[in-house]
Amino acid sequence: MDELDRDLLAFWGLLFELIADFEKRLAAHMAAHDLTPPQFYVLKTLIEQGGRCRIGEIARDHHLTNATMTGLVKRLEAMSPALVQRDQSSDDKRAVDVSLTAAGEQRFWAVQTSLMAQARAVFELVPHEEREEALEKVREYFGLLVKQFPLDKGTEDESVTQSPASSH
Repeated sequence: MDELDRDLLAFWGLLFELIADFEKRLAAHMAAHDLTPPQFYVLKTLIEQGGRCRIGEIARDHHLTNATMTGLVKRLEAMSPALVQRDQSSDDKRAVDVSLTAAGEQRFWAVQTSLMAQARAVFELVPHEEREEALEKVREYFGLLVKQFPLDKGTEDESVTQSPASSH
């Protein structure tokens, strides 16, 4: 095994370890706020959209079917107090709009604030210059990945299997 293969295996292993650990920590953090990660992502999307969005748009943003998103939204609406509210769209009677309630906005910001506090506590352990270097390297690798293997609508599976040379 050459140096590049060893680096690749080390990177791949670390990446999976990081993702798995993050998913477990995020799920536990969300559970402490009586949410699942997908429910939090719905709240986050609504915050980003100014508090109101079509259910189909949220589903597309999260690569879910409308039926799956409807179930997620119904559970958020059934919470006490309700975190979202569904309404028939005023301009298209076939469409359903989802609105963030005051309680939903408060829950989102409570979760977001506590997540940022945890991240801050970790970042404070690393000197500023080292954080900047690490962030720059992550940006660089991510930029190379996106440039070499772009995810175009409808070609996501194809781009995963293409080599850099065959993607041009």
